[in-house]
Amino acid sequence: MTTTLMLAAYASNTVAGLPYSVDGQELPSLAPMVEKTRPAVVNIATRGSVDIQKHPLLNDPLFRRFFKDFENLPQRKEVKSLGSGVIIDADAGHIVTNFHVIDGADEISVTLHDGQQLEATLVGSDPEADVAILKVEHDGLVSVPFADSSALRVGDFAVAIGNPFGLGQTVTSGIVSALGRSGLGIEGYEDFIQTDASINPGNSGGALVNLRGELIGINTAILASGGTGNVGIGFAIPINMVREITNQLIEYGEVRRGMLGVIMQNLTPDLARAFGLDVHQGVVISQVVENSAASKAGLKAGDVIADINGTAVKSASAMRNMVGLMRVGAKMDITVIRDGKEKKLTAFIEDEVEQSIAGEKISPKLTGAEIESHDEGGNQYLVVSEVLRGSAAWNARLRKGDLIISVNRAPVKTLSDLKNAVNEGDQQILFNVQRGQTALFILVE
Repeated sequence: MTTTLMLAAYASNTVAGLPYSVDGQELPSLAPMVEKTRPAVVNIATRGSVDIQKHPLLNDPLFRRFFKDFENLPQRKEVKSLGSGVIIDADAGHIVTNFHVIDGADEISVTLHDGQQLEATLVGSDPEADVAILKVEHDGLVSVPFADSSALRVGDFAVAIGNPFGLGQTVTSGIVSALGRSGLGIEGYEDFIQTDASINPGNSGGALVNLRGELIGINTAILASGGTGNVGIGFAIPINMVREITNQLIEYGEVRRGMLGVIMQNLTPDLARAFGLDVHQGVVISQVVENSAASKAGLKAGDVIADINGTAVKSASAMRNMVGLMRVGAKMDITVIRDGKEKKLTAFIEDEVEQSIAGEKISPKLTGAEIESHDEGGNQYLVVSEVLRGSAAWNARLRKGDLIISVNRAPVKTLSDLKNAVNEGDQQILFNVQRGQTALFILVE
């Protein structure tokens, strides 16, 4: 694709333009607000490296015998990324950006509005919500004040500030086109502000502000035709959601999400009629996990969630966001409709139970494998749910569907058992697995 910049030249020495005032009254301008806000928006450049996927033929000794030069090929390649960030605490030097901007970075460089370059360190990140916090050491930083994103209305003016295509700081304007966008498959937790303020690659992590210069969201993604650029549909994470996440990232370095313990679905008109309800939107509980916070609170399958802590619940994704932003131990006052009557229940969010783990988090020798924990009526077991072809786990002969019986001769039924059975620095890991009707030992070296 070719991008053409067209320049126009004029023979005249004078250039026509808008007057600064009409009848003594200054024309409205965003310039005063932008001049105050721009110093709080920074450019972010990262440098990192990733493994180059090994060709499966290189695992064949015969192939390696005749093509020895292939073994000398580089094993890793350098990657670079450009994005934006927003200073949210000038005294502490905290900068918020998107996780995907700094994902895999070995070095993070921040460029301030005045051109100064600073090295940044990662405080914490939340891949599920695509949020990360960086820290820089520098005096004289300028932060941006927060707005209350829950008070936004469709039609409110919005201004995006960022670093599109690495061109440098750029300001675009538009309106809030929609609120509460979800189900886009961009992130694990979605509650986007949609805007037609032009957002392009490189704007990620930049500021979306109102006309008072208050931060209403962090620019995150665009809907583009053919992936080429902005078509007037951009998305930002609401600042209220960002604040909940960043508070935990600063305190713990991670987001400690709790779990309610329900499987839910949207209340459709057909379901509403089946339940005898005169409502058009909401959430139905389809299953309650045994011994979970939900079961202890008295929630039952078939309950329709009316509100949580006084806030109406309009969709399953909205409820997931509410629960996902609550800390472990947080109190939830839940109003449900059961048998046509309202009922008040109280739940306390509990620790999220880990359901799966990437093999590399246990040992580099298991890179490429995904292991899931299952519990069926109290019968707990571990299954290899995925193995990337050509990976270390694949080469060790682990396969998708393997039922793990023991590791290093210790019986394992939970992910915690698995972690305890593998010691850091183990030269070999002995798996006993069941594959179909066959049981076998697999030695991972």
